[in-house]
Amino acid sequence: MDEPVRNDNQATSTEAVRSLLFVDDEDNILSSLKRLFRSQGYELYFSGSAANGLQILQQRPIDLVVSDMRMPEMDGAEFLSRVAEQWPDTMRILLTGQADLSATIKAINNGQIYYYISKPWDDNDIKLVIRQALEHKFLEEERRRLLKLTRKQNEDLTELNANLEKKVLKRTKELRKALEYLEKAHKSLQTNYDTTIRVFSNLIELSEDAIAGHSHRVAEMADGLATRLCLTEQDKKNIVHAALLHDIGKLALSSELINTPFKSLRPKDQQAVLEHSVIGQTLLMALEPLQEASQIIRSHHERYDGLGYPDRLSGEHIPLNARILAVVNDYDALINGTLESSAFSETQARDYLVENKGSRYDPAVVSAFIDLLTEIQDIDEATMILLSTKDLATGMIVAKDIMTKNGLMLLPKGYVLNQKVIDQIRYLERKYETTFSVSIKKPARD
Repeated sequence: MDEPVRNDNQATSTEAVRSLLFVDDEDNILSSLKRLFRSQGYELYFSGSAANGLQILQQRPIDLVVSDMRMPEMDGAEFLSRVAEQWPDTMRILLTGQADLSATIKAINNGQIYYYISKPWDDNDIKLVIRQALEHKFLEEERRRLLKLTRKQNEDLTELNANLEKKVLKRTKELRKALEYLEKAHKSLQTNYDTTIRVFSNLIELSEDAIAGHSHRVAEMADGLATRLCLTEQDKKNIVHAALLHDIGKLALSSELINTPFKSLRPKDQQAVLEHSVIGQTLLMALEPLQEASQIIRSHHERYDGLGYPDRLSGEHIPLNARILAVVNDYDALINGTLESSAFSETQARDYLVENKGSRYDPAVVSAFIDLLTEIQDIDEATMILLSTKDLATGMIVAKDIMTKNGLMLLPKGYVLNQKVIDQIRYLERKYETTFSVSIKKPARD
């Protein structure tokens, strides 16, 4: 009975027909199962022994196996255990009588079966269990497919980095292609949208070493400041997206302009840099979910006294999210030496913000940000520890995004380390002759 049993009502769409294998040494049981499932749209196979069932599995892919518990030579538990070893993706269900309860519990505890069904079964129950098992298998396949697709996207974006140092025209064309790709990714992977933006932000920053990690740092601080100012969840999402992409317009500039502190540029070059916020808004206009973020990007270089650009807005006429981004962006730029002619210390950067309250910056936003920086410093000291990779261990939780020196995010905050990932990080250190310092959450005290 190992030939497939087909049904005239099987689906003819592109959806794959699922295959089921029933194994039982009693012909009447197999006949009952055949009658029950022949109209359900599955491809059916039947076997009177476990040995023959294994042969069928070797000859063709099977999505789900239903096996009787009591069979001569090899019982159902042992048979399904072998199936699990050789075909782990095949779902496994055990048919069992009341007398086999202890053996069934042992099989469940050993993780060899998905579900067990007692004899005699209820027709509706067994059909429901099989349908749920196949749905479980489909969801697991879909999860793997999406993970594979995400890895492929990351690889594609990394590969694009090799061409980002070429002429401005070519960089702009590549950027437009990446934006089209980003829009498609948003439609097909809605749940991964935020991650996709972060990866795209990496792509922008990989083009210039001088700003490596800048957007990620600004996004994290802007998110914290928006929370402190009691903004809505949607507003917080908009400001994070804007922070990650706020320098997108600089891809139209030369490397020399980007890497030179703004105040050290000639007036003509300063004007070219001033236009990057408008270019950034223009590039994002076609993406509906980023409309609010694009407006924040346009206005994040406005000044509270009205002397900013591009629209000379002042005071509360500047969107609050843009006022927040202006403070956080300049703070990070001061520390990295991309705003003034030399880099500031954290204390000097804080003093600069305070000195420019009411002129460059919203006073309330600056005050809240200074409080946030103090709080972050206290929290960091109390809740996390900085470790080298040789001290990492399985189960540790990443407290801050792990970034490469050129701005590529390796692991996000909150990731739980396993040995495979730890080995990969150590391998990258050896291969690229670099070192990573990893912020780890301190374990909670009892």
